[in-house]
Amino acid sequence: MRQSFRKMLNHAQHHGYAVVGINIYNLEGIRAVVRAAEVARAPVIIQIHPAAELAGGVPLMAAALAAAETSSVPVGVHLDHAVEMPLLVRALAHGFSSVMADGSHLSLAENSAFVRAVVAHAHVGGSGVEAEVGRLSGTEDGLTVSEREARMTDPEQAAKFVYETGVDALAVCIGNVHGEYQRPPLLDFARLEAIRRRVDIPLVLHGVSGLPANLIHESIRWGICKINVNTEVRDAYKSAVAVWCAEGQPGDTIDLQGRVEAAMCAVVMEKIRQTGSEGRAEPSQTG
Repeated sequence: MRQSFRKMLNHAQHHGYAVVGINIYNLEGIRAVVRAAEVARAPVIIQIHPAAELAGGVPLMAAALAAAETSSVPVGVHLDHAVEMPLLVRALAHGFSSVMADGSHLSLAENSAFVRAVVAHAHVGGSGVEAEVGRLSGTEDGLTVSEREARMTDPEQAAKFVYETGVDALAVCIGNVHGEYQRPPLLDFARLEAIRRRVDIPLVLHGVSGLPANLIHESIRWGICKINVNTEVRDAYKSAVAVWCAEGQPGDTIDLQGRVEAAMCAVVMEKIRQTGSEGRAEPSQTG
């Protein structure tokens, strides 16, 4: 069933685990996420990046929403990293349980004003809003932020931002990056602890693809309630296609769809286990 963003993350925050948010691009991705969640009895969030929305449009949105409605476990549908108000409004009008109003490229004051406007619109319909203070480096769906442009989250600024905007979840920058890590990841847990002491809403960690399990566990210990995964799932999809083609299959696309779905499902299952969300589809979550 489609679940409230705030209810889902508040449950995670109060019970010491994180909900997995998976970026998808097609029906196979949607099915993989829901299949893994149902097998693991875990809450999960289907995420659509603006680049995927541009390619898939309303049919992709509708497929994600239908999958959430018919799932036997709590499933959220989330618009990820949206910077334009018309797209945010459109996703909310379609019934998305949450959106990310990404003003991280703006000044702090401009980011705050942008997010405040989105929150006012979203809360009318009961949807949640995620925002970001600081800015991650790396590349995601063709959007690149250099290391020089990246900014770590300042705890005092984060607290002020949350107070001014009324946002429901805050994505933090503590050394995490989008895409592949070019060197062993080094997360600033002292910074995360300082943010947690000043901010009482659920915290979000982007760029979890490639993070070792021990860093994910430590992040959750210091207040991360949602993790975002994209690159690892995409890589599983591409690898499955490459293997299928190399095998010289006769062109049965149903078989190919099954292969890629299974490959992506395995990655989602691994992340569910690493975040402690397995078996968390409890009556308090689904009721």
